[in-house]
Amino acid sequence: MAKTPTSDFFSTVKSYFNQLTEGERTPTEVAAAFNDWARESAESIKAKIAEEVERTVTKMGFVKIEEYEKLVTRVEKLEGAVTRQRKSAPVKAAVKKVVKKSASKTSSTIVKSKRTKKASK
Repeated sequence: MAKTPTSDFFSTVKSYFNQLTEGERTPTEVAAAFNDWARESAESIKAKIAEEVERTVTKMGFVKIEEYEKLVTRVEKLEGAVTRQRKSAPVKAAVKKVVKKSASKTSSTIVKSKRTKKASK
């Protein structure tokens, strides 16, 4: 069974206290050892938290700022290349197409409507 962080802390403090009371270590040695242990534990906890945060953030689809900045730089370079290509390429003149409306369709509709009016009178 794995020790919980609380029980690990208490067992470490108990061990240092026993060493101190039995005369195996001086108070200064115990304090230095305890500080070292606390520093190591803090680094371990920080590493575990960093791993968990990175895993969760990646799962959510976010990216790191460094990755985002690299992508922005890459896009800016690509846009600059496209702009330079457009400036160096000759511009084609736009060609307008003129569409004429058919007059015969309109006149045949008018003629039909006049015939139907005469027939209805």
